[in-house]
Amino acid sequence: MPCYVNFKGEKVVPVEEGQTILQASLAAGIPHYHACGGKGQCTTCRVLVLEGQEQLTPPTSYERAIKNVKKFPDNVRLACQSRVSGDGVEVQRLIKDETDRYILINDSEDSTRVMGERRKLALFFIDIRNFTPFIEASLPFDVIHIMRRIFAIFRNAITQYDGVIIETAGDGLYAVFGLNSKIKQAAESAVLAGLKILADLRIFNNTYMRPYFNHTFEVGIGVHVGKVIVGNVGIGLSNNLTVMGYPVNIAARLQAATRELDNSFVISELAFRLLKNPPYSMGCSYINLKGVSAAYEVRLIGKPYEIELPTIAPDAT
Repeated sequence: MPCYVNFKGEKVVPVEEGQTILQASLAAGIPHYHACGGKGQCTTCRVLVLEGQEQLTPPTSYERAIKNVKKFPDNVRLACQSRVSGDGVEVQRLIKDETDRYILINDSEDSTRVMGERRKLALFFIDIRNFTPFIEASLPFDVIHIMRRIFAIFRNAITQYDGVIIETAGDGLYAVFGLNSKIKQAAESAVLAGLKILADLRIFNNTYMRPYFNHTFEVGIGVHVGKVIVGNVGIGLSNNLTVMGYPVNIAARLQAATRELDNSFVISELAFRLLKNPPYSMGCSYINLKGVSAAYEVRLIGKPYEIELPTIAPDAT
């Protein structure tokens, strides 16, 4: 005799002996997500147990490991690991479509992060200069190899100073500092990470790129600070962490302005004032940023580019 599980709002399905809740729901035609193939290595099949929790088998070692990381309450179970020993079980799937990634399942502190929270962070953008000529002159696997080496330099510096990479795009990336510190320390860390990248890239050019590939790279870095929205909305890196807001756009514009200002590291005056031990600045400048009404005050704390960068035509819009 099978037991039955009521999937709230969907259907009541039979569960044969030895079947997991996931296997039973799939057999009944419920489109139950299971990204890892039902092996207990993801959380996409998780269900909220509304009734009959005592009729389920105890959590497996996979569930316990995930719970330690995700801090799920006891009534959230992995369907692929849960078997039914009696009737009266009612569950609710927590992931029902591609946009419904995270559901508010209780009033825990972590669940408030689903909706996002305002935080003051240091925002860090970096982009590789003169990468296209290298791609044009190199074999594809050489390009991939060098890209990995350069991004390792970026990642090591950012993580050393407690930064978090939010996303990568092409030959650049976006990171934030201050998720675990005050804003002054965050600004200091962002600058130290940027300066380390410049120094490490110079060593990489001299010891590896010049002798083996007859090429060198330069980067452009932009740093700004401001209040942004931080949330786990499923569209970024770092466990789906996303950071959005107007200051993010400013930081991206500052990185782009490194070409115009002929300096590898541009930081907003607002961020520069937070630094306890500010680095040498080549000067203060006011620049017009796309989409920003007033001229923006910035500091140049990098160096002029050694390679002449191509001029970018102004945006006609």
